[in-house]
Amino acid sequence: MNRIIVIFILFGILSCNPNSEIKKNEKTGSFNGTFKHGNFSDKILFEIEYDSLSFNVFFTSLEQNANRIPFQNVEVNGDSINFKLQSDFYTYAFRNKWIDNYSKLKGSLTIDTIITHYTLEKELLDHSTSPKSEEIRFKSNGFSLNGTIWYPNSNSRKTLVIVTSSGNSDRSASRAEAKLFAQMGFTTFHYDKRGTGNSEGDWNIATIEELISDDLTAIEYFSKKTGIPLNEIGIKGSSQGATKIPYILSELKHLKYGIVASCPGVSLLDSDLNYWRNRNASVIGNEIDDASKFQRKVFEFIAGKLSRADLEMAINNEKSNSWFPNVWVPNLDEVKTDKKLLYSPIPYFENTKQPLLIIQGTKDEIIPTDSHETISEALLKADNDNFKIVLLEGGSHSMYYVGESDFPYWSKLHPDYLTTIENWINTVSTNAYTK
Repeated sequence: MNRIIVIFILFGILSCNPNSEIKKNEKTGSFNGTFKHGNFSDKILFEIEYDSLSFNVFFTSLEQNANRIPFQNVEVNGDSINFKLQSDFYTYAFRNKWIDNYSKLKGSLTIDTIITHYTLEKELLDHSTSPKSEEIRFKSNGFSLNGTIWYPNSNSRKTLVIVTSSGNSDRSASRAEAKLFAQMGFTTFHYDKRGTGNSEGDWNIATIEELISDDLTAIEYFSKKTGIPLNEIGIKGSSQGATKIPYILSELKHLKYGIVASCPGVSLLDSDLNYWRNRNASVIGNEIDDASKFQRKVFEFIAGKLSRADLEMAINNEKSNSWFPNVWVPNLDEVKTDKKLLYSPIPYFENTKQPLLIIQGTKDEIIPTDSHETISEALLKADNDNFKIVLLEGGSHSMYYVGESDFPYWSKLHPDYLTTIENWINTVSTNAYTK
């Protein structure tokens, strides 16, 4: 009798646990679809995983530059799964239910008082159609730098290197864009700038020339690693990354083309000042010119162009003005000189011979509005008329669309941004381009 009882117990254990595992496996997977609200739509992906203790969910929207962002407060109750995302301004509350034998996820997103419904379908994973990635490491100026190569599933010869930009962002800032280009058939390479991500060094104390030296090393390493010659490789940069493009093209003359997005036609210092002015003009009003002259001195001090004594004298002279509380003055004892602010791309555009695509958003608050004209004039000095200027209506500095939207809670890339780049590259690749 005891033996029979034990057998029944074992049978119960073995029969219950597999069903539990099957249920968990049915609930996990990648669910994707299109989120729509009024004139806004976006392709989104939820990846639901189970790690033996709990469910984890990740959010991806490549056109929002979001790649596997972890959701918080994941709660599973029967056939329901709920979770949240928190930004600086909003709480995004998602409520979902598995339907149709766990093949779909039917849900709603609540932000403020707005509720939007969506249905996502479970993907049948086919890794043969997904871009493959390879993590690599290379040496530059004594530092070990890390990057990722994304390989498309086609035999396309289109190749693009995404050059690093300003600040302490690592390659995760360009991962969504790198994957998008790989999906479009590009072998794409991006990497951690020195002192970011897994790369050694300190970008804060590096000169612009040292950072560009790392870019040159990265591009040459990529060419050698993949066997793709320089004359088939294009390079792309945004903001400060864009300012490095003409310098790199002048050093690696065999590179095929360059793409510059949101590139200032002035020094980095003047670009920063232009941004400060745009952000404070409405507050300061008619005295914005006087305030800007003082703010320039602050930036010049940081750049090492103005002495501390001269800045302190300017502070004493101007501190009684009504606009003074609105200017930015850092703790002078903590300032580290950054000569990168004095760098301007214009002299290098004047020597650039390769084809160039210049993209600028009409809603860019950072760079001067006439930057594309200044760059155009510089290229003509180089006897280079093989360039194209595209102004994206409603495009921001980050190339997000900031025009009228029925769903202003999510920002996504300008709808013409990627197609503009792809179409232009195709004309360059077929030598069919004319200005």
